[in-house]
Amino acid sequence: MTSHLTLQHYLVFSALLFCIGTYGLLTRRNLIGMLMAVELILNAAALNFVAFHHYLYRGDPAGAIFPLFIIAIAAAEAAIILAIIIVIFRHRHRLDVNDAVELKH
Repeated sequence: MTSHLTLQHYLVFSALLFCIGTYGLLTRRNLIGMLMAVELILNAAALNFVAFHHYLYRGDPAGAIFPLFIIAIAAAEAAIILAIIIVIFRHRHRLDVNDAVELKH
């Protein structure tokens, strides 16, 4: 039995990832959970780029450029946010979002 995945399958899965990420971003108070939610949103966008490129331009390797940029941006974002999280945890011994507001002062 062969299963053929269509563009709609990828788009539904990407929308599901995006919705889970958005829900996690809006409901989490923990900074680590919010970081993981943002990563899900970025992965949903990368999946859309790859799926559309695969179905529009079959076999062209140039479609991997945008997902590579997304991965690079996600890695840089994760490094910066993890450094901020470490600073917050050292000063407050908690990882609550409200503690990040106090860093402005």
